[in-house]
Amino acid sequence: MAKIVLLQLFLAIITMPLLVETILIRSSYSNSWTTQNDTIEEVLFQKKPNVYFIEPDGYSNFSELKKPTYDIDISSFENFLQKRGFSNYPEFRSNYTSTLASNASFFSMKHHYFNNDLKSDEVQNARDIIMYDNPVLRIFKNNGYKNYFVSDSPYLLANRPKTLFDETNFKFWDLSYIDNGIRKNRKDVVSSFKEVFNKQDSEPRFFFIQFIKPWHISGKEGGSKGVDRERELWTERLFEANKILRQIIDEILAKDPQGLIVIMADHGGYVGYNYSDESRTKTSDPNLITTIFSSNLSIHWPDGIAPSFENELDSSVNIFRILFSYLSNNEAYLLHMEDDSSYILLRKGTEEGIYSYIDDSGNLVFKKLQL
Repeated sequence: MAKIVLLQLFLAIITMPLLVETILIRSSYSNSWTTQNDTIEEVLFQKKPNVYFIEPDGYSNFSELKKPTYDIDISSFENFLQKRGFSNYPEFRSNYTSTLASNASFFSMKHHYFNNDLKSDEVQNARDIIMYDNPVLRIFKNNGYKNYFVSDSPYLLANRPKTLFDETNFKFWDLSYIDNGIRKNRKDVVSSFKEVFNKQDSEPRFFFIQFIKPWHISGKEGGSKGVDRERELWTERLFEANKILRQIIDEILAKDPQGLIVIMADHGGYVGYNYSDESRTKTSDPNLITTIFSSNLSIHWPDGIAPSFENELDSSVNIFRILFSYLSNNEAYLLHMEDDSSYILLRKGTEEGIYSYIDDSGNLVFKKLQL
């Protein structure tokens, strides 16, 4: 027993400096980067359709799936969307490499540049920002919307954040204190959505529907099955994701044909790598860059009429600013769009740092962010 106590004391002593450093970093952290450069938080919608924001995790763009890296025939699902009035946006991309980093950015309509922190490629307070402290949810609330979050996994709720969603399909007693929310046994997101969707509401509704498919390839080297097998497994999950999307979309359009439906992934599938963390090593291979950021964007515009500025839809950080410009009939908000560059934290093959791999114009670059 004495030896165990001494061991615990020793471990506590050697980890104390790291704990103190972490506390100091966290205590000095600020969400000020989410502050807008204009008055968009005061935006008033001129039209108020129900808005369905569907996020299939790691779903690369159709244009990417046609490249040799993926080489997947997605024509059946493309035709499905076209027949239902969706517009697809080829070459659309995410600005960041992970779910939390990407969502924190586009729900804030701002870049965070990984908080200029080389210790983690995530974002401080990301879940709190995504679920509660962001202008997107406040704007919907201010315009009389009820906000709903539906997911197959409590990943975005793992640290029990405050929430501006009126309802989620996970309750706090569903959440564990010892996991990150990604579970093998996941909820049926279609059934969960239908349960909420079929409730009667007099207010317009914003739905954030998220599910972890097709996801990305294995994250760590130890779990990798090699490039070819990882591609095969990702492809299987892609078609499972398509099945989910078909069911959700048909359910919506059968009862709300004038809904604004946005399908947008948080990042690419990383197909072409052995494992996703391999991407933290510098590469100049265009296919190994676009596979990280390529993000599917397909939108069902009410009445089938897209705004004249739909060509501004290049990257995820500006998605909600563009949608709010559309809903408010006010293009002035487009004057304060963020740079469309895509960023990654590299650890090997170059000086460790945050780099831009894709610039504002969509060109492949290699430029270190000066912290």
